[in-house]
Amino acid sequence: MSEEQKPSIVGTLKKKLIDSKEKWARDGRLLTGKQDPDMKDRLPPGQRLVTNWPVLDLGIQPQIAADTWEMTIGGLVENPLKWSFEEFKAQPQVEMISDIHCVTAWSRYDNHWEGVSTAHILSVVQPKPETTHVLFESYDGYTTNVRLDVFSEANALLAHSWEGKPLTKEHGAPVRVIIPSWYFWKSPKWLKRIVFASQDKPGFWEVRGYHNEGDPWREQRYDTDA
Repeated sequence: MSEEQKPSIVGTLKKKLIDSKEKWARDGRLLTGKQDPDMKDRLPPGQRLVTNWPVLDLGIQPQIAADTWEMTIGGLVENPLKWSFEEFKAQPQVEMISDIHCVTAWSRYDNHWEGVSTAHILSVVQPKPETTHVLFESYDGYTTNVRLDVFSEANALLAHSWEGKPLTKEHGAPVRVIIPSWYFWKSPKWLKRIVFASQDKPGFWEVRGYHNEGDPWREQRYDTDA
């Protein structure tokens, strides 16, 4: 989180929401202890299937017009870049279908995304050999982190559309990250910046008791060693 964003986040976040989520982590809420590391079941342990798409955020939903949106990618890359939405849409487009698994125990099957694959992003920016992690920052100040190999998975993308329509503000328009293999807090909305790094840097929820990775089939909801 950049220094200039800290006051707006602290002043705007729904403190009760943050406090309750931190308590969930301390109490191990929703944990079943029934790991399924081999993914024998499509529905991960402790999840319930929904057909709607619940809206979860930090209490603010930035309104970002597509014609003013910009995304920067930097850090340990050979080719840092800054894209406008028009430049982003000019990249090769892909369509993918994947499931969502939220740490708050709901899952939604067969979501149809359109956007730019992380494979294409990697081919353009060319991370340096020492890169191990990818760090995200959103326009609401939210941050999170994943390993480079997770970002590189074949079903990961930066999405601008869902079910054939542009993302709504509530779900992260104009562009959000989609990393289906991990709990959905690792797929930040309102994407602003991507940084490739040689060291991990836990993000907003990771420093508030959530697991640093977030594999749904291993029930990596919380940092049980905290």
